[in-house]
Amino acid sequence: MTAEATVAAGKVHEFTTRSGADTVEVGRKLAKLLKPPQLLLLTGDLGTGKTTLVKGIAQALEAAEPDEVTSPTFTLVHEYEGVRNGVPVKLYHLDVYRLEGERQLETLGLDDLLTEDALVLVEWGEKFKSLKKRATGEIAIEAKGGDARKIVVTLKD
Repeated sequence: MTAEATVAAGKVHEFTTRSGADTVEVGRKLAKLLKPPQLLLLTGDLGTGKTTLVKGIAQALEAAEPDEVTSPTFTLVHEYEGVRNGVPVKLYHLDVYRLEGERQLETLGLDDLLTEDALVLVEWGEKFKSLKKRATGEIAIEAKGGDARKIVVTLKD
């Protein structure tokens, strides 16, 4: 089920999923809404499906098959090259869970990633004020029991 609403800060899209496959499908739909350059925070508890959602986005951008997308928990950054509407796009998937401060965050070279052709998706980015300020939106995933998820996407204008 999908609902959409306009809010003062931009647009909100809501999805409810019942399985991992549904979450991948929502990711494919989201890829159509995301226009580079974007810096989006992926929020939600451990195991709620943040990486599963990225699998669908990567697939829709022809950047990777779902089974090729894994959590960047230990590598911190995964980079994929894809296409959106016939135009090359870079997809960066970051996980900053293990970082402890802004200094460590700076070593990732985020400024180098935020190019005109990039979609940057950051798991656990809400931990850092600098990322919250720079974010162009948020994708919040909430477990609703079993494999059910509520996904709320807020995009700033």
